[in-house]
Amino acid sequence: MHEIGVMQGRLLPQIPGRIQAFPWDRWRDEFELASRHGFQSIEVIFEADRFHENPVYTDAGIAEINALIDRTGVPVSAVCADYFMVCPFFRVPADEQEESIRVLNRLIGCAARVGAARVEIPCVDAAAIRTEQDKRDLVRCVAACLPEAERHSLEVVFETSLPPEPFRELLERFRHPLVRANYDTGNSAALGYDPACELTVLGGLVANIHIKDRLLHGSTVPLGSGHADFPAIFSTLSKINYRGPLILQTARDPDDVGAAVRYRDQVRSYLHKYFG
Repeated sequence: MHEIGVMQGRLLPQIPGRIQAFPWDRWRDEFELASRHGFQSIEVIFEADRFHENPVYTDAGIAEINALIDRTGVPVSAVCADYFMVCPFFRVPADEQEESIRVLNRLIGCAARVGAARVEIPCVDAAAIRTEQDKRDLVRCVAACLPEAERHSLEVVFETSLPPEPFRELLERFRHPLVRANYDTGNSAALGYDPACELTVLGGLVANIHIKDRLLHGSTVPLGSGHADFPAIFSTLSKINYRGPLILQTARDPDDVGAAVRYRDQVRSYLHKYFG
């Protein structure tokens, strides 16, 4: 059965004004909560704010994360590097590009030390890819970090707002098996894309999936109340033989754990129906 994990912070009270942020005060508690409520992994967040102090980026923090993994049995599936939404590889001066390369190089090694399979680079919202030059800069900068990814057999995956064919073409520019795609069900719905087409075009390049629901051109909403076509999504995932993780990045709710459990059970029902 597919691994169903949770984005860091979704089992904890929402930080005011932030749908997603690193939960500085209670990040340790979430490993125990995930174990208690049947989640199979956590995808940790690495953001620009205080990034030098993020536990996944420090020796002491990495040791603590590994101790929590050993105690709870809940692994880290990936590092979601929201850092690069604030510090992208394009539309910035050369010195800022070089700094982002240095951060990604270090982050790849750190992610491997906590057992993560991949580092995700979101190219959405303010960091969306807009031009051919953006693509060239992104490929050049990230390619500089692929030798480090090779050393650790760690994937570098991209989430973009590009249509499926240009997204696949971007990934193929790297000519590297460790460069793959993250697919976000909610963001796709908000953009009005056809998920069956997207997933078919991307095919085996899809490394992991974020599960959420959004309104067309609108915000994140509870699963099943937005425009994400989950029957089409899971039917197509079955057809392309997807076996990767499904990470809940779902709408916030006053009952954090209860909502996440309900969403997890909805995902399980789709898996049962379309994968057997």
